[in-house]
Amino acid sequence: MKKIGLIFKEASENRIKSTLKDSDAVFIVKYSGVSSPDLCSLRLTLRSSRASLFVVKNSVARRALKDSSLEPLLKNIDGPCGLVFIKDEPVAASQVLCNFTKEHEQLKLEGGTLKDKIIEKKDIEYMSKLPSKEVLRAQVVGALNSPISGLVITLNQVLAKFVICLDQIKQKNIK
Repeated sequence: MKKIGLIFKEASENRIKSTLKDSDAVFIVKYSGVSSPDLCSLRLTLRSSRASLFVVKNSVARRALKDSSLEPLLKNIDGPCGLVFIKDEPVAASQVLCNFTKEHEQLKLEGGTLKDKIIEKKDIEYMSKLPSKEVLRAQVVGALNSPISGLVITLNQVLAKFVICLDQIKQKNIK
């Protein structure tokens, strides 16, 4: 019969592996010195951006990452670490994490992966400054709509000037 600690470690490792397959991005954070209520508030905020914070023993995280071909991330796992799994939009989660690090300087971003590409802390910080998907889509639609809008405005001005010209001719003929 297995010990309960071993069963828990295996379950945690399996959870990490399965969550890695479903995630678009994974960030590693160090939370040494962050209080438990603050970590709970971070978890709640991350949940709104379809991300989750998973705290696990380093040995379990190393085994799970090693088996999933993310070995370059192993150097970042040292001390109290947490894995942030992101399902949809990594920009929103990076904004949440960067805003949280401004308020709680003890939380440190270490790096992670984005679509199987290894990224560093500076990449996560850069990503947090990007607009969200909806804003980018609106900008693209606006850029595509701009030439059409310009044509409509120009044609409208030609018609307006023509009407003004006819009105002025009419005013001259009346006098």
